[in-house]
Amino acid sequence: MKTLKSIVLGLALLVVTNVVKADEPVAAKISKNKAITAYINAMTQGKNSGLNDVIDQTAKFSSLRGNKVVSFDKADMMKYAEQNKDIQQSCTTTTTEVESNSDLAVVKVDMQYSNFTRTNYVTMANTGEGWKITNVYSVFK
Repeated sequence: MKTLKSIVLGLALLVVTNVVKADEPVAAKISKNKAITAYINAMTQGKNSGLNDVIDQTAKFSSLRGNKVVSFDKADMMKYAEQNKDIQQSCTTTTTEVESNSDLAVVKVDMQYSNFTRTNYVTMANTGEGWKITNVYSVFK
């Protein structure tokens, strides 16, 4: 009887542990690489697949135009991406990880055109759903 109680208690503990530990599969969470790749593909090739998933609802997009900073939200960026769907930009893109830790990453994305360079500083945060873009600041040189 003592053995039966131990087995039942062990099984109950195992079930409770698995239920408490239940979480999204790791594969379903967005990686840093997937987030930045989705952003670059949308901006340079008009491939918007996955872009909505990697941009946080509170994301802010800012651009320095002359002496004025112009800001947009996620809805504005998604509208822009849809208007430029399947349009291939004539640029060479390079990325540099400026800062990264387990909670936050800043990636510099340089888009080199023939007459100018667009530099995007992309900030990403590790959310409960994986890595999401929270801020993009663009500078044109």
